[in-house]
Amino acid sequence: MTDHVAVIGAGFAGLCMAMRLTRAGVTSFTVYEKADDLGGVWRDNTYPGAGCDIPSQLYSYSFAPREDWSRAYPGQPELLRYLHDCADAHGLRPRIRFGTEIVAASYDETHRRWELRTAAGRVHRARVLVTAVGQLNRPRFPDVPGRGDFAGTAFHSARWNHGHDLAGKSVGVIGTGPSAVQFVPRVARQARTLRVFQRSANWVMPKWDYRYGPVHQALFRTAPGRLAFRGGWFAFCDTVLYSAVRGGRLGKAVEYLCRRQLRTQVTDPALRAKLTPDFPLGCKRVLISDDYLPALGRDNVELITERVTRITPRGVVTADGAEHALDTLIYGTGFTATEFLAPVTVTGRDGRLLREETWADGAAAFLGMTVPGFPNLFLLYGPNTNLGNNSVVLMIEAQVRYVLDCLATLDRDGRGEWEVSPGAFAAFQDRVQEALGETVWQAGCDSWYKTATGRITNNWPYRAARYRALTRRPGRAAARPATKE
Repeated sequence: MTDHVAVIGAGFAGLCMAMRLTRAGVTSFTVYEKADDLGGVWRDNTYPGAGCDIPSQLYSYSFAPREDWSRAYPGQPELLRYLHDCADAHGLRPRIRFGTEIVAASYDETHRRWELRTAAGRVHRARVLVTAVGQLNRPRFPDVPGRGDFAGTAFHSARWNHGHDLAGKSVGVIGTGPSAVQFVPRVARQARTLRVFQRSANWVMPKWDYRYGPVHQALFRTAPGRLAFRGGWFAFCDTVLYSAVRGGRLGKAVEYLCRRQLRTQVTDPALRAKLTPDFPLGCKRVLISDDYLPALGRDNVELITERVTRITPRGVVTADGAEHALDTLIYGTGFTATEFLAPVTVTGRDGRLLREETWADGAAAFLGMTVPGFPNLFLLYGPNTNLGNNSVVLMIEAQVRYVLDCLATLDRDGRGEWEVSPGAFAAFQDRVQEALGETVWQAGCDSWYKTATGRITNNWPYRAARYRALTRRPGRAAARPATKE
């Protein structure tokens, strides 16, 4: 049996695609999920303090609003419950094959369909393939020797060991990114001692989180109220925060807030110096927290800025030769975000491999979704569609709408394939990379946005509103002429 559409992944993007397919009346589709439940990053990241750093009104589907968010920045349990509620409201569970990992996808040029091979060796077929595996799904570990030698308990924050009690332990945390900024304050309250190993300081702005009261809840039950909150946050993110990304004057206001918070929350001059970034605001993701900086000033917490050079059975050795004895080691080192679609092997026309050949110099796609030589393949949250200043859910919804428009065109015109032309693909990449060169992301800092060669493969350099406009209607100039069935 050949499905009309196959979707890989049941996180925010995959569920959005499935819900919109259902609403569009498409009944022949299957979602393949390698885990035993849905939720993506909000299923996997259960560390203490895990939550969203985007306001709930933006970090949710516009077509499936929630009226009873408990606070401005919801935590992981509430976000996961929201995704479950959306899936159940649309009757999606029967459409999802849980525990089914897709390891390879090959395009059959003769029959114009995709063949998907699972880890169990089974083969499934679909006319159109939509990947929704995300950018933050494979934990990254530091490239230092001895990682397997540590005699204590070690784990990555994305695979939190809830069976391990941190009370009374000497704990080390490597990494100070978006995950660490959330769990470090919680760990600091439990551990006997906590050593935080920082490679570089980050800009940290106030979170201004608060619980929603009866007035907020009443507003959210009305369409005008929801639109006002959503529109207000969208405007702030797409103007003030976007200005920070572009190095504009409005970004200076954000920098002022970060500096003021650092000055008021960290009174020790030496510690404050360690926490002062040496790169422009926005070069790396700006962290949002009200309690991270105070946690580093606790008596039982030490911030170590010497480079980690080796891990031993007893703990961590830094560049100054000191060995820091630990009972527990937590890696808050993020994800292999630039390795798009890994570890799935994707093969297109003429046996060409996507990651190994087409993307040898870094992942790229037209509008972050389509690649020449790979017909009827659409990537959700693909290359250069991450946002450093707004909600990625906005991008996902725009992409899903684009895919649905392409499907409608295929059905209406009786065509067998949708494929971006090489010319449109190349022109788009030139524009995007030129625009990226004008952002603070190229200011010289290391970040998860970049490949080892310095190419930015993750971020979108323009406003979210521009992306939504570009994807409003599939352009005829972008598509390679396709033959009818």
